[in-house]
Amino acid sequence: MSLFSSPHFDNHEQVVYCHDEATGLNAIIAVHNTNRGPALGGCRMWDYASEDDALTDVLRLSKGMTYKNALANLPYGGGKSVIIGDAKTEKTPAMMRAMGRLVDRLNGTYTIAEDVGTTPDDMTEIRRGTAHVKGVKGEGGDPSPATAYGVFAGIKASVKYKLGKDDLTGVRVAVQGLGHVGYDLANQLCVAGAKLVVTDINQTAMARAEKELNAVTVPLDDIYDADVDVYAPCALGATLTETTIARLKASIVAGSANNQLATAADGDHLAQRGILYAPDYVINAGGVIHIYHEGPDYDHGQAFAHVAGIGDVLLEIYALAESEGLPTHTAADRLAERKFRLGTAQQAA
Repeated sequence: MSLFSSPHFDNHEQVVYCHDEATGLNAIIAVHNTNRGPALGGCRMWDYASEDDALTDVLRLSKGMTYKNALANLPYGGGKSVIIGDAKTEKTPAMMRAMGRLVDRLNGTYTIAEDVGTTPDDMTEIRRGTAHVKGVKGEGGDPSPATAYGVFAGIKASVKYKLGKDDLTGVRVAVQGLGHVGYDLANQLCVAGAKLVVTDINQTAMARAEKELNAVTVPLDDIYDADVDVYAPCALGATLTETTIARLKASIVAGSANNQLATAADGDHLAQRGILYAPDYVINAGGVIHIYHEGPDYDHGQAFAHVAGIGDVLLEIYALAESEGLPTHTAADRLAERKFRLGTAQQAA
């Protein structure tokens, strides 16, 4: 697949293919937009079926970071990187150091951070090759609790907007995916009085949720049919399709997964069914907000106060969508574009 003819190419400023012979590193770095500042986005290591799949992922994810960083009010543009390979069997410290050296060649245009398949320990190795890295071990910790907290704040705001409830007592939530973020979110929901239905490929995580959170567990495909108020997708993306949306009983979709909509039209399908959608890149921005606050002077309270503001941003999006008759994903995009495209106008002035 050619880069410029890819349906996922959207005026990306820079796409760099990277290789290191000594470590076997094959990676792609994509910088989507730097109007608000240097691009910031995580490094995903995944065993992609093809190079085209890796390119598609990095193009989509980097664009998403531009929108996410803008609506999180961060002084960063959007970028992302992907390493092609199995993180469990192929990743080495030397490979991470090589990735750092390759990032450094971009001279600060892109700041790397952790993502699926990479860890704070990996960022520590990457720092040996570049100063343009966030998420280093010991400078703020794992960002997943912040992501979970942001989704929790977003669910509270969405429930207030859609259901008119000031708390989550008795609110029924279906959580799809019980990884680090999903399980933390489920725990926060349980403490807040929500009733949980959960699913995951990991049976141990399911059993734990059943025991610790009094959750009802269901097979993977049955989560869409759960009789709940909120569907929280917290696993892989693209679970919201025309078919699955038609099955939802939830009146709110709010979760941590990236790229939840299989296509943009699926955001329209949600709106047509009267389902309130919390745009994924808004509600799951807690991690990148946390990363922004990391450093020697990290203040947990200040960072999490910033994360809590995700609920207010969602309420602004919902109000815009209602006033202009837009699906919420379109309203979020417009609000974000006002923020990052302003940089272009200022530069031209």
